Formats: sequence, C-alpha cells, structure tokens
Amino acid sequence: MDALRRLFDAGVAAAHPARVVAPHFPPISKDGRTRVIGAGKAAAAMAQALEKAWPPDVPAPQGLVVTRYGHGAMLESIECIEASHPLPDAAGREAAQRMVDIAHELGEGDQLLCLLSGGGSALLTLPADGLTMADQQAVSSALLRSGADIADINCVRKHLSAVKGGQLAVAAWPARVTTLMISDVAGDDPATIASGPTVADPTTFGDARAILDRFGIDPPTAVRHHLESSGQETPKPGDPRLDAVENIIVARSQTSLEAMAEYARSQGIRPIILGDAIEGEAREVGRVMAGIARQVARHHQPAAPPCVLLSGGETSVTVRGEGRGGRNLEFLLGLAIALEGAETVHALAGDSDGIDGSEDNAGAMVTPDTLARARRMGVNPRDRLANNDAYGFFAALGDLVMTGPTLTNVNDLRAILIAEPRAQAGSQ
Repeated sequence: MDALRRLFDAGVAAAHPARVVAPHFPPISKDGRTRVIGAGKAAAAMAQALEKAWPPDVPAPQGLVVTRYGHGAMLESIECIEASHPLPDAAGREAAQRMVDIAHELGEGDQLLCLLSGGGSALLTLPADGLTMADQQAVSSALLRSGADIADINCVRKHLSAVKGGQLAVAAWPARVTTLMISDVAGDDPATIASGPTVADPTTFGDARAILDRFGIDPPTAVRHHLESSGQETPKPGDPRLDAVENIIVARSQTSLEAMAEYARSQGIRPIILGDAIEGEAREVGRVMAGIARQVARHHQPAAPPCVLLSGGETSVTVRGEGRGGRNLEFLLGLAIALEGAETVHALAGDSDGIDGSEDNAGAMVTPDTLARARRMGVNPRDRLANNDAYGFFAALGDLVMTGPTLTNVNDLRAILIAEPRAQAGSQ
C-alpha cells in the first residue's frame, strides 16, 4: 500500500535532525570554550545540522560524535566515529573515553553541547572500574533477549558504566552543559534516552540487581560483585554538579505521529492516534491492535472507515526460538494471525531508524491476503511466530520494508489502515 509507506515516510521525515535541531539551537557564548559530543543513531546527522546552524561569528565547533556503523554523515569540523549496535564494541569504548576526556578539559565559563539519540546506550560504552567490555556485552545480550523493556535495560546499563546516568555531565562540571535529545523511549524520560549520560539517575544498584533477578539473568561474576559491592552510586536528583545542565527534547514519537496524522487527513483518511508510548510483548500488542481494527471495520467504532490507527512506542520480544526478526515484524505477524485475513485491513510497522532490531529492514507490511499467500507457499505463520522467525515469514512474501539508515530515531511507528468495504466504496 503506497499510502501506508508515504505515511511512514512522513513520520520519519518529521523527526529528521535537519528539521528539529535548528529550532532548538542553544545560545553559544563567545567567551570560554565550546565543545560538542554526541552518541546515537542520529548523532552524526544532528552534528551536521548543528554545524549548518552554527553562528558565523563563532569559531567552528570542535568535538566528537559516535554513531552506528553505516549511520555516519559528512561533517566539516566535528569528528565522527562509527561503532557497533546493539552490542557495544571497542570503537564505542574509545569514543566514550575520548568524550570523557573532552568533558574533563572544560572548566567554569566553558560549554559542552551534547547530542543524544536512541542507540546511544550501546554506542557510548565505558565500563565501570573492574568491568570489561565482555562483561557489558554479555549482560546486554541477555537483557535484549529477555523481554525486558528499555527502562529496565538502561537501568542496568547505567550501573555498569562510567559515563551513563549523569556521570558524563559530572565529568564536565563546573562547565555549562546543554543536551539536545531525540527521544526513542516511551514517555520521553530524559533519564532513559541513551541511558541519560547528562541526567540525574533516580535508579540504584539495588534496582539493577532486582532487574537481573526478575528476568533470571545470571551475570558474569565481576558484574554481580560490582552491583553488590560498589559504593559509588550514579548522581541523583538534586546533585549540585548538575545544576548547570539543561536537557532539551527536540523530537519524539508524538512529533512523528502528528505528521502522519496530518498526511492522512490530506488524503481524506481520518487518523486516530492511539498512543505514543505503546509497550508490551510485541505479538500480544499485535493481537490487541487487531481487535481494535476489527471493531472499526465491523461497528465503525471509534471511527468509521476509511481511517488509520497510528501508534508509537517500543514493544519487546522474549526470544525463545532460533529465527530472525525485530519487534516490528513480530508485532505484524501477531497482528496478521489475529486479523485472519480481514478484507479491509492493511498495516505497516517499522523502526524509524530504518533498522528493526539488528536486521536490514525497517519493518514490513500486512495485507488482507498475507496469510493466504503464505499458506500457498507452504509458510506456516504460527510456526514462524513460535520460532521468532517473523523476518523469514515476511521475506518469503516479499513484504519487508527497506529504507536503509534514516539518520533519526523516534522508535517504532505503526499504521493500521481500515478501508471502506469494496461494495460500499464503489457505490459512492
């Protein structure tokens, strides 16, 4: 459905750094030094937008950003390093250490500009004392497969890090810190975006231990020892070293959903925004959304067709099988199975960064004949879902949505279009 793809593209475009950074450009002092650092899938594009908006009478910005491999951008004066995501690597560690060094060099009267977006947690990686990169990789991998939500995952990450949870801002103290954020988290909590390196952390080592226990994760011995014995908590709300920090969200899921709604209205389709912070097990969220779509199709509630159900947020996947696929594909397969070929319902779900999980697709499409086509090909949807192989399912149908890196990240965008029945549409 071309209309659904254009809806998705409108949502992504609305959150692109080229649109959202300049309107929030912070004041740049001509006195003192200003340095730029950043991390996330949108970090390079944010730095590019910052360079373009930079005042001509102020020396060109100097600094460093780290982004995912393949998500870089052409920069004039700010250095860009690419590193691994979702599991951290040595390149991300090197970048994080250099950013801490930049922060330490600043003093009173200086300014640090931070550019953060989704993906920054994995890309800005500096293990706490006594921990190794392998320790962080092991815990991150287990958490990503456990079904834990991003707030829980980032709570643990903060307490295994020397930079997350406000610690980067403390490294820059007493310099002034201004952080521009593109939010990829449900609820837009700055403390969760990229694990909040410039934001006071309300969570504790005890919280991190409880999360690992809740999901049955047995961490490496060094991690368990660190979480049980470390006396160095992350900086908490009210810490005076964070008094000169300002955190500004420049784009979020709601930004994109409103752009999608505006495009839908221009096409004569009524938009219904169900929420910008939808969470839960991906396949179960798909079943719930299918129920809402059926209510629209059958009873014209909460609106009559043609209409489109829009939602954002981040679901989770508990991995039990051996297949491939991110949360958007798992959501769509759960949706398709629950719809059972409803004749007027089409859907698209994708990650706004262009990468669903760790695959090469942004998302996929569901059409009324999705299940019928799969069965003719001998592809069993329920078996694929049980094996967490939604990628294999939609790839077999040729229904993957490929965008490549979009250079932004406001998390998942979902659109379910309920059209008018053919007979009714033809009679008008």
